[in-house]
Amino acid sequence: MRKLAALVAGAVLLSQAAQAQTPEQFYAGKTVDIYVGFSVGGYYDVYARLVGRHIGRHIPGKPNVTVKNMEGAGSVRLANWFYAVAPKDGTVFGTIARGVPLDPLFGNPGPQFKDGNGLSYIGSANSEVSVCGATPRAGIKTFEDLLTKELVVGGFGTGTESEQHVKLSNAVLGTKFKLVRGYPGGNDVNLAMERGEVQGRCGWSWTGIRASEYMNQVRNGQLTVFIQNSMEKHPDIPNVPLIMDKATTPEQKQMLQLVLAPQKMGRPFMGPPGIPADRLAALRKAFADTMKDPLFLEEAEKAGLEISPITGEEMQALIEDAYKVAPALVQKTAEAIK
Repeated sequence: MRKLAALVAGAVLLSQAAQAQTPEQFYAGKTVDIYVGFSVGGYYDVYARLVGRHIGRHIPGKPNVTVKNMEGAGSVRLANWFYAVAPKDGTVFGTIARGVPLDPLFGNPGPQFKDGNGLSYIGSANSEVSVCGATPRAGIKTFEDLLTKELVVGGFGTGTESEQHVKLSNAVLGTKFKLVRGYPGGNDVNLAMERGEVQGRCGWSWTGIRASEYMNQVRNGQLTVFIQNSMEKHPDIPNVPLIMDKATTPEQKQMLQLVLAPQKMGRPFMGPPGIPADRLAALRKAFADTMKDPLFLEEAEKAGLEISPITGEEMQALIEDAYKVAPALVQKTAEAIK
């Protein structure tokens, strides 16, 4: 018993010593792992690797930084791992689908956590505008075409916009999207489009299109972008209608707003619950400083990646506000996207 007590006491002393360290002392000589909840090659992955190449210079103690992928269930697998398994000492954070923190609010299956408020929000590299696009063989030129014609689109997770926006549009606005589920990530849906398995994609980040070969397809008519699923239009595409303008009642607008709110945190970075406050503050500052780093911005510009960051504090407030919405409206919205 004395030996066990000594071991416990030693562990407590080590924990207290670690807590007493400054962030610089803690991170010096360590490795910080940034996890991506999707497959390699998609734009969550691209943004994470860009951040990973630069943020280490701004974290106190200048730790090494690695980027790893943990795909599965539209990044819900990674979110669950954050809650249940990941170290909560500030050495691990990552990027998951911006809608996943609201999954428990809507009663979506998969999350093993009660709500998204517990995550440690660090920052987002940009605010986002999601769009729907279709190939010519679909015969879809306008949003109104979807009221009478079916469009087959690919999905990659219950909490992702690739599925939520499609289900919400069908339930609230009467569109005829047909959803094919089970793809690991957005890049895989794009390949499915090229193979002819699906005719289009929704929840498609405009920043991802404009930074890829798909922008040339938009220009030459091989890809039709027919709706913006966002709270505000992107200045690149002022003539593409906004889905909010298709709502005809206040309730429809409120339901759309609840699901579209996470658009503001376009490429969100967050960590497990319980990261010590001083280390979370250090990570938030490091992220914000990275977003202003000339070398980071130069690389982002060369890659065609849009940088319009928001802070971890802003992200946390956005999630907290969503969980305060009237339960009746939440329930109706949840039924629409199931």
